[in-house]
Amino acid sequence: MTRFRIGEAAELLGVSSDTVRRWIDAGRIRALRDEHGHRAVDGVDLAAFARAQAAERDERSDASSARNRLRGIVVGVVRDTVMAQVDIQAGPFRIVSLMSREAVDELDLRVGSLAIAVIKSTTVLVERATPPVGTRGRPVP
Repeated sequence: MTRFRIGEAAELLGVSSDTVRRWIDAGRIRALRDEHGHRAVDGVDLAAFARAQAAERDERSDASSARNRLRGIVVGVVRDTVMAQVDIQAGPFRIVSLMSREAVDELDLRVGSLAIAVIKSTTVLVERATPPVGTRGRPVP
């Protein structure tokens, strides 16, 4: 069974450790105590909570077949005469999109704008993450 310490759960959810602690105290996330008395969240419980949080749909999600929608803030726009690069920070994730300059201008995308990165792809690579290492250099159970 995979368990995550509060800081690890917070990183995965894109929130602060204090927020995860408040959610635990409010009963929104179930936490267990490890052998050292530290609170930890079971991976299955964390996944269920993350899925429930993601179920909050944005205003366009019913009008599109794309299900991979990441809401974030535009942190960079680089334009040339034909193309543009738009960088979006969505929680801990950086999404880079290359598009026409015309599209950037029509959407009025600029640093500080709210944007939704819609990802529709036939190829998605998944890598298994290495287990987190505890403070004593051992994998966290």
